Amino acid sequence: MATTTAAPTSPRTSAAPPPSRWRNLLGKADVKLSPYLYIAPFFILFAIVGLFPLIYTAFVSVHEWHLIGGQGDFIGLQNYVDVLQQPRFYTALRNTFSIFLLSSVPQVVAAIVIAAVLDANLRAKTFWRMGVLLPYVVAPVAVGLIFSRLFADQSGLINELLGYVGVDPVRWHSDALASHVAIASMVNFRWTGYNTLIFLAAMQAVPRDLYEAAVLDGASRLRQFFSVTVPLLRPTIIFVVITSTIGGLQIFDEPRMYDQYGLGGADRQWMTVTMYLYELGWGAQKSFGRAAAVAWILFLIIVVIGLINFSITRRIASAAPDRPKTKRGGHR
Repeated sequence: MATTTAAPTSPRTSAAPPPSRWRNLLGKADVKLSPYLYIAPFFILFAIVGLFPLIYTAFVSVHEWHLIGGQGDFIGLQNYVDVLQQPRFYTALRNTFSIFLLSSVPQVVAAIVIAAVLDANLRAKTFWRMGVLLPYVVAPVAVGLIFSRLFADQSGLINELLGYVGVDPVRWHSDALASHVAIASMVNFRWTGYNTLIFLAAMQAVPRDLYEAAVLDGASRLRQFFSVTVPLLRPTIIFVVITSTIGGLQIFDEPRMYDQYGLGGADRQWMTVTMYLYELGWGAQKSFGRAAAVAWILFLIIVVIGLINFSITRRIASAAPDRPKTKRGGHR
């Protein structure tokens, strides 16, 4: 029986067909556009809930806009002029900066110290690390109500404790500085634990061989903290300072709930800029135009202070000494 052998196939017919031009273009577009499509949802959401309200607020601020009557005539920068001529605006601005300084500076220092303690070898580390975050979980309204009772002028627990050491009762709701200290205590109570966890995460990222080298050099725990930990925490400190600045200048919940009226005191001794904004928009004037002007003035103040903080902290970070580099031969 004769056997038939198959004819050899030509290389042209056995090879896979070359990819089309459309597939090449599609592959290039996928490589170039995919990263932008992945991050597009964030920018779309930011444009809807962040950028559009900001632009719309600027539009409202240059119009005579009433809460009930709605949009009025275009008046340019008259709302800004009216706001800057009001003494109450400068009182609110002074109160805002006072509360911000009394809260942010001790808060950052306390957060770094607590994070250093939690970074040490403690028993039940998870319990203590979760415990510092509990005040942040508490609602701001509840914190305001509790602290307003603690700092009551007549029957508050703080005045009772001060009486045991011979200190006269402090008028926490009457004196401006005392009310600022009380409100700053609320802010520190809520946000110190949150910033502590941020610093703790940064401390755990520090290479442990640096501490081992410091121990071999005879450095104490305190010396290790100031010579190793703090210099390597400078980028994190920059981040916390900037975010604390933004949040501190927008404070509203704590001073609003400090008393039952929510007006910032009889003489507006603890009224902040955001409370003044709320009073203009929803108070007796019901002027959305002036309230929007206050919002934009506060936005510009936050931007300026944020840039100043960033430039100062960046100079401090750039002035830090670099880490010693090891050469190939193992000698420094």
